Amino acid sequence: MRGVRRVPSEFDEVGYRFERSHRRDAGVPFTNVSRTENRVFFPQAALDQAIGDGTVDLKDGVLTIVAQGRRFALSEAVRVTGEVSGAGDAHEIVGRAKVQGYLEQLGAEILETSMLLGDAAYDVEPGWMGVPIGSFAEHVASDAAKGAREAAARGGAMHPEPTDDEQLLASCFSNNR
Repeated sequence: MRGVRRVPSEFDEVGYRFERSHRRDAGVPFTNVSRTENRVFFPQAALDQAIGDGTVDLKDGVLTIVAQGRRFALSEAVRVTGEVSGAGDAHEIVGRAKVQGYLEQLGAEILETSMLLGDAAYDVEPGWMGVPIGSFAEHVASDAAKGAREAAARGGAMHPEPTDDEQLLASCFSNNR
């Protein structure tokens, strides 16, 4: 289709792919596809504040959490906060964050904090969908993470080490609320 952005595979909506559309025991052939990494929605307002105070760095579509060296590939997205037209939520997207390219493939028109999809109108929160670059274990073993830990030790920071991306993000953005 011309004019429609292709969604990068790491942001693909696996729930709509044929091979994921049926239970294993339904008799429908499918291939075993590894699950998508966790994705995280970064509201635009929170990112603006974090970039302004130097907590994160954004360059060439990659968000880096400065204190930890953890990186996330970003794609423009929205969080759908409510259906406002009374037409119903036929796509079951209220309360979910979706990549804009995916929504545009469905026929959505997004303007600032509003979205039209078919006969329905939605309120949305603009932001970015992030996919971790590499596993958390790979990150912990990386030179960037080792350097961040050494810098924190030199600066006298005595924070517990995060054991997963969720803890890492919570520690990063808890000061940005």
